[in-house]
Amino acid sequence: MGGFLAFTKKEFIEQIRNFKWLIILMVFFLFGMTSPLLAKLMPDIISSMDMGGLKLEIPEPTVLDAYTQYFKNMNQMGIIVVLLVFGGTLSNELMKGTLVNILAKGLSRSSVLLSKFTAAVSLWSVGFILSAIINYVYTVYLFEDSKVQNLFLSLLCLWLFGCFIIALILLSSVIAAGSFGGLILSAAILAVLLILNIFPKTEKFNPVTLASKNMALLNGAEKAHSIYLTIGITTALIIGCIIVSIQLFRKKRI
Repeated sequence: MGGFLAFTKKEFIEQIRNFKWLIILMVFFLFGMTSPLLAKLMPDIISSMDMGGLKLEIPEPTVLDAYTQYFKNMNQMGIIVVLLVFGGTLSNELMKGTLVNILAKGLSRSSVLLSKFTAAVSLWSVGFILSAIINYVYTVYLFEDSKVQNLFLSLLCLWLFGCFIIALILLSSVIAAGSFGGLILSAAILAVLLILNIFPKTEKFNPVTLASKNMALLNGAEKAHSIYLTIGITTALIIGCIIVSIQLFRKKRI
């Protein structure tokens, strides 16, 4: 336990020194702040453009437009930021050999992986919660009717999907060699999951559904209970990724 806490502290310090905290907080702060504002101003922006005499009837923006913009930003750019920030969290140390001395002094390999997962999920959680709170407060301020369905569940789904990506990065980093091996393998697996999510019969078993059904939950097109199986499967996959990563890492030659 002492080794786990000490290595986790070292991970937090490295996140600060490498400006990962600054990047995550700044990017997610901007997503939370600009999404409702952009949705509110979009009709004015379009109406101010020269359309060559063409007049467009643009409906008054609603709270759903604000959340559509927010989840679009988080599901696309937000996930890319998570991949880039955490993609090299293990691969770089394996390439540089910085873990050799630490492991030789008795720190278990399971502590290394669990510390990296804990530190990465903590940073992702802080950035995500900051973004969600700012987006919620600003949306309530800009829109008179700000009520939506299943908001907490929809946010929980996206947060859990981010945790799944972090667990997937760790597993990929143990399997694939090179500084970018883990990042490339993780991106490839996500691409496969995105393709599989096209088929309706696979949606319930696919973690990608947690990032694609957010608006359907908010507008009532999807019932809350319809996503519970996917949440359970994704949680099991996260635990499975960590367990398999630890088993493979114990056998990996460093």
